[in-house]
Amino acid sequence: MTDSSPRWSLVIHGGAGAIARSQTRPETDAGLRAALNAALDAGSAILSGGGTSLDAVEAAVRVLEDDPHFNAGRGSAFTYEGANELDAAIMNGADLRAGSIAGVTATKNPVTLARAVMEESDHVLLGREGADTFSREHGLEQADAEWFGVPERRRQLEELLANGGKFDVDMKYGTVGAVALDQAGHIAAATSTGGVTGKRWGRIGDSPLIGAGTYADDRGAAVSCTGAGEFFIRESVAFQINARVRFVGETLKVAADTVMAEVKALGGTGGVIVTDAQGGAAWSFTTASLYRGRVTAAGDRVVALYDNED
Repeated sequence: MTDSSPRWSLVIHGGAGAIARSQTRPETDAGLRAALNAALDAGSAILSGGGTSLDAVEAAVRVLEDDPHFNAGRGSAFTYEGANELDAAIMNGADLRAGSIAGVTATKNPVTLARAVMEESDHVLLGREGADTFSREHGLEQADAEWFGVPERRRQLEELLANGGKFDVDMKYGTVGAVALDQAGHIAAATSTGGVTGKRWGRIGDSPLIGAGTYADDRGAAVSCTGAGEFFIRESVAFQINARVRFVGETLKVAADTVMAEVKALGGTGGVIVTDAQGGAAWSFTTASLYRGRVTAAGDRVVALYDNED
C-alpha cells in the first residue's frame, strides 16, 4: 500500500543562550512558549494547505520578528551606539536560490526583505543603506526606531556599558529561524537577528551569510543557526551540516552534533535546527537553552526552551 497522506514538517528556533530555567521569570517562560506556538501555527497553516516550504519559513520567522521576546525585528539588540541593525537570510532548497540582508534599520520584517532580494534582484546579499533603499523601492513595510527598540533591550545595553562595554560574549539573546519540508518534497531555511548587544563598527554575524548561518539544499539539509556568529562563520556550520548529510550520509542528528562539537572546540556556543527532504528533523545546542519547536503533518508538536526538555 502506498502512503498518500500529506507529508510536511516545520522546525523553528528563537535563539540559543546562557539563560537557564532558574533565570527565567514565569511570565517570560509563558510568553516565549506562546510565541513559538504562534510561529508553528503560522507555518503549519501554509504547509497543511499545500503551500511551499519557502512561504512557511518566512511566515514563521515573521511571527518571531514581531514578538519582543526575541532578538530579531521588534526586540532586536542595540549596538554600542544605541541603534538597531538587522540581518536576515532565506534560502530555497529546490534550486539553491538565496537572499540576505545585513545592517538594515527600518524594514519591519527583515526576512521578507531577504526574500525580496532573492526574488527581485540579481544579487544574494545587500547591506546597510543600499538594503534600506531597496526595501523602500519595493514597497516593503517600514517601521521607526521605537518599534524595534524595546525597553528591555535598551536596559541590557546600559548594563553592558556600565560593566565595561564589551559586547555580549555570552550571546544570551539569540537569533530566530525556521526550516521546513513541504508536501512537494522541497525544503527551505530562514534566519533573522538583531545581532549581539554592544556590537560595533557594522559587525555582521553568521545569520545572513549563506553557508554559515543559513543553508538549504533538497539533496542534503536545511539548516538555521543561532549563537556566537564569529565561530559559526569560521566553521561554515550550515553548509558543513548539509555536506555531511548529502555527501557522507550522516543522519541529521549526527551531522548537527558533530559540527556543533567543532564549534565548541573553537570556543563558540550556540545551536542549530535541521530538516531534510525525507521529513527528518533534529536540533543540537551547547548552551543552557535553545528556544525551539516542531510540528508535523502527523500532528506531532513539541515546544521546548531548556536543555532537559526533550
